[in-house]
Amino acid sequence: MKIRRKLFFLIGIIFLCAPLSCGYQLTGTNSYLVKNIRSIYVEPFINRTRDVGVEHEMASALRSEFYRHHQVRMVDQAEDAEAIITGVIRSLDNNIAAVNAKDEVLQYEAAMVLDITLRRREPPEVLWRGPGIRLAAPYAGSRAAVVVTSSDFRAGTLNSIDVRRLTDIQLTEAQRDSARSQMIDTFARLLHQRLVEMF
Repeated sequence: MKIRRKLFFLIGIIFLCAPLSCGYQLTGTNSYLVKNIRSIYVEPFINRTRDVGVEHEMASALRSEFYRHHQVRMVDQAEDAEAIITGVIRSLDNNIAAVNAKDEVLQYEAAMVLDITLRRREPPEVLWRGPGIRLAAPYAGSRAAVVVTSSDFRAGTLNSIDVRRLTDIQLTEAQRDSARSQMIDTFARLLHQRLVEMF
């Protein structure tokens, strides 16, 4: 089960990294445009899912990543920025990923699809676009599927006592929330890295 969990996590990272590293080019005539960007603004993301608040979490994580690294100055108003990041969260689903012989769910997969655009404010120009970026993270569907010794579990907010105390439903909800946070943080790190490479 530990191997299966790691496999699902790696697949999710591959799906995320593929669109960020392949096939998306700058649309400007040369890279000098992007190297000149010194200030950036992250617009509130548009949320087309039923998950209230995920748009704020995603934009906040991305802002935090820029603040943490200091390569580009973050600004609080779009009119103060040389470049603007916009995003649309198209979907956020929780799908069954693994069942046991009795068709009981052992593992779910949280999957999010986003569109991201980096554009220059003046003169208006799209510098980079990442349509349909898919993020995915597995999480346990029952106590039997939780590997309390795994690094993923240890990085979360639960401990082995919580696993024994919570019902399967409570545990699944906690694991789902943790998987969502993990997706958001991973996305913020990888997107920041991709954008900074262009700077």
